[in-house]
Amino acid sequence: MDLLEVRELRYFVAVAEELHFGRAASRLRIAQPALSKAIQRVEGRLGVQLFIRTSRSVKLTDAGAVLLEQGRHALNAMAVAVQSTRQAAESGPLRLVMKPGGDAGLLSGLLAEYANTPDARQVDIMFHAGRERADLVRDGRADAALLYAPFDDLTGLTTRTLHVEDRVAVLPEDHRLAELPSIGYADLEGETFPRWRGVSDEKSDGPELNDVAELIPMVRIGRVVAVLPRSLVTPTPPGTACVPVADAEPSSIVIGCNEHDHRDSLAALMEAAATANGRV
Repeated sequence: MDLLEVRELRYFVAVAEELHFGRAASRLRIAQPALSKAIQRVEGRLGVQLFIRTSRSVKLTDAGAVLLEQGRHALNAMAVAVQSTRQAAESGPLRLVMKPGGDAGLLSGLLAEYANTPDARQVDIMFHAGRERADLVRDGRADAALLYAPFDDLTGLTTRTLHVEDRVAVLPEDHRLAELPSIGYADLEGETFPRWRGVSDEKSDGPELNDVAELIPMVRIGRVVAVLPRSLVTPTPPGTACVPVADAEPSSIVIGCNEHDHRDSLAALMEAAATANGRV
């Protein structure tokens, strides 16, 4: 097992540059508790203390300063390697990764718009149900991804927003709230929410699930409820009810590519996606 994963190194560098866990978490677009736990895991695995933490400040240790310097070099070298590899494969198809059913009906229009651009290339669609779609783009296994903000980690990606939607509570059809026109988070107090595999969530003690396909049967039998972007549960699955959550932050579907990837064909795909969805 590698002592340090690329994502963990990226997390460390963000904290080391910000010297503030809250700002680093905001920059990485992840929860602060999850970031703190990730850094603790890195320190435990390496067997060194990287930060001196007090109630007022965060400082690098000598070991942390060394890892910051070398870590920046490593991340830059990886970005260059990915870019060089992609340039070498310029004549091949573009690989677009997405969650199954996670395009809100945008995919066909996006592909049609791109097909009309000069020198359009074939676009291969990759389906990935887990939360690593952004990682596939960052490490070069995919060229672009359809992602959900603020849920996916968009660090290191260039993105274009394609669609903004509300979020709904997914409930059993006979739930006490199922017939209401809208609810708030306070109405869901005491309910059991799932834990999504790969996501740290100290607030939930529900079953660990991979995706919406695993969620729906658990909702039907009353084991859990969830708050999701509307497009992930449209049409409403049988045996469930989807009720708007008025105080939930809107969700956005974005198309993202590696911020170091400047190929014309990929830029054209990003532009076509935005144009097809009126986001230019």
